[in-house]
Amino acid sequence: MSRIGKKPITIPAGVDVKINGSEVTVKGPKGELKNTFNADMNIAVEGSEIIVTRPTDNKEHRSLHGLTRTLIANMVEGVTKGFTKELEVNGVGYRVQKQGKNLVMNLGFSHQVIMEEIPGITIEAPTPNKIVISGADKQMVGQFAAEVREKRPPEPYKGKGIKYVDEYIRRKEGKAAKGAKK
Repeated sequence: MSRIGKKPITIPAGVDVKINGSEVTVKGPKGELKNTFNADMNIAVEGSEIIVTRPTDNKEHRSLHGLTRTLIANMVEGVTKGFTKELEVNGVGYRVQKQGKNLVMNLGFSHQVIMEEIPGITIEAPTPNKIVISGADKQMVGQFAAEVREKRPPEPYKGKGIKYVDEYIRRKEGKAAKGAKK
């Protein structure tokens, strides 16, 4: 039995869960999320808990069991607490700012890089070198953060670029001076 799959998901107060066949809708204070799962998985609400079970022990059902449970748990957590990703901008002259619903970034190019806020995602720039992306859908928040980071990924020599706050950049040594002895 899947250790993750057999754990029940507790439904917090203020969260409404509706199951229509293989479609699960979760409503909460931070918004509404809807997802369709594999029709083989059995999803049921019992009291204040969601329980995911699998019909057989074949390989496909075993792998879907934990995945389905985790995705539903992330939906419940997203509509109650939400998810955030923090990014840091390093480099001389590199800075970010919020203009209306746009994130305007100066990243050492000859032009400004502008990214629009998409529905379900909120962008904040509390300081000129920090970006906070938040929303209810974990996958959307992570994808948008990856797209922002992609505009100028960190380089290994000076560490300039956009990186996650908890990311470690493996540094490289630059070229040695000609004729220098070690």
